[in-house]
Amino acid sequence: MSATKEPKKRNYVKEYKYHAQPLQIARRADRNKSRRAMEKKGAVKKGDGKDVDHKNRNKRGRLNTAVSNLRIKSKSANRANNQ
Repeated sequence: MSATKEPKKRNYVKEYKYHAQPLQIARRADRNKSRRAMEKKGAVKKGDGKDVDHKNRNKRGRLNTAVSNLRIKSKSANRANNQ
């Protein structure tokens, strides 16, 4: 006898409000900036299955976007480590 749990329903309104917060907008902008820098450097291309990983953050929770703080990882490795 197997008891399967139903997954919780997502609250899309709550998610939308979270992603619209100023800090989240700034973090997304930092991630996009980092990706563009690595594309310009030639380390990644669109659709290559790679993520730009940040080694550490700065003190305010924002991402450190210096190229020396960035590294390239496969999507599966990066997302497995960041859960």
